[in-house]
Amino acid sequence: MPADTNPYGGVFSGWLMSQMALGAGALASRLGRGKAVVVSATDFAFPGAMAVGDELSVYCAVAATGTTSLTISAEGIARERNGEATQLVSRGTFKFVLLDENDRPRAVNG
Repeated sequence: MPADTNPYGGVFSGWLMSQMALGAGALASRLGRGKAVVVSATDFAFPGAMAVGDELSVYCAVAATGTTSLTISAEGIARERNGEATQLVSRGTFKFVLLDENDRPRAVNG
């Protein structure tokens, strides 16, 4: 939407990062079967431009599993509003730590 644009009229990269974090967080919570919080976000790139009104799909995959953490890679793919053309517009990596009911780190498989 227009409120999510940068001063040049393109979609703000911070908005793209937040959408990627939501997608990655949903995967971390589902696989971890509970609360998962972001502890780092790295390796961001924005190889394509997304226009206002384009549809964004976020695709995520587990890149690594630690004792209490999941590292998830995410890609944002934009589809033009009135067509089928798509392009990669963002990618990055998020590390999540799984938390127990007392907000203490817990084992991924525990």
